[in-house]
Amino acid sequence: MAKTNRTTQRKIHQKRKQAYLKKRWILLIILCISLLGTGFYLRQKINYYFTYYLGKHFEHKKLSNTETESQRIEKIIGLYSNQTFGFDISHYQRKEDIQWDSLSIGNRTIPLKFVVLRASMGNRKLDKNFDHFWETAKQHNLIRGAYHFYRPDEDPVMQANSFLSVAKLESGDLPPILDIEKNPRKKTKEQLVSDLKVWIKIMEDTYGEKPIIYTYYHYYKDYLKGELDDYPLWLANYNDVPTPSPDDEWQFWQFSENGIVYGINSKVDLDIYNGNLWSLKMLTID
Repeated sequence: MAKTNRTTQRKIHQKRKQAYLKKRWILLIILCISLLGTGFYLRQKINYYFTYYLGKHFEHKKLSNTETESQRIEKIIGLYSNQTFGFDISHYQRKEDIQWDSLSIGNRTIPLKFVVLRASMGNRKLDKNFDHFWETAKQHNLIRGAYHFYRPDEDPVMQANSFLSVAKLESGDLPPILDIEKNPRKKTKEQLVSDLKVWIKIMEDTYGEKPIIYTYYHYYKDYLKGELDDYPLWLANYNDVPTPSPDDEWQFWQFSENGIVYGINSKVDLDIYNGNLWSLKMLTID
C-alpha cells in the first residue's frame, strides 16, 4: 500500500510539474508576442532614439536664396498665410534629406499639410523614389498627390497605363495630377489637346474624379485655355506677382522652385492650395 501511495504521489508531482512548465512556456510566449507588438508599434520612435544617440540624427543644412527671392517668398507666404501650404518632390530629393515629422516654412510657423510626388514620366519611365516617399507621406498623415510628367509626343494610353501601374491612389489622396509643360515637336496643338483628353478620360473612368491639370501660366494660355476649363487648375508662376494668373480661376499655385523648408536639406517646389485644409480634404478621392 505504501509503495502504491508513493507511485501515486510521484505521478501527481510530475503532472503538477508539467502543468507548471506548460504555464511558464505560455506566459513566455505571451510576453514575447507582447514585446514584439510593442516594438513594432514604437519602431519609429525607437529607431529615432537609436540613430540620435549613435550620432546619426538629422542635421539641418543652412540653405539660402538671393535677397530678392527670399523677399518674394516671404511676401507670398504672408499674403496667403490663412491658406494651405504644401510641397512637391521627386527623385531629385534624396531620401535621407527629409525629416518628415518637422516640415514647416515661415520660420517654422506654417506646417506643410500636403505633398505631391512624381510617379511616372512618359510611356514607361518611373520615378525611383516614389514608393518610398508615397508610403512615408502616409505614415506622417500628409495629404498625398501623385503626378504624371506628360511627354507630348508619346502615346497617351501608354502614359496613362504607366501612371496607373505605379500610383495606387486611395481614399483621402488627391485625384491624379497631369503635369504638362513641354511643347510638342511632332504634333499640332489640336492633336496635343486631343491626346491629353484621352489621358484624362482614362483617369476619370478609373477614379471617378476630375484630374488636376498642372502647367505653367504661359503654357496654359498658349495651349490649354478654353479646352480644359472644367478641371482643377494648378499653375506654376515664379514671378513677383500676388497671384499666378490675373484672370483665371486656380486651385493650386506652385510659387517657388527654391523653397527652403525646415526638415528638408535641399530646396523644393513650394505650393499653395487656395483654400483651407477642410476644403482641400473635400477635393480628395472618397
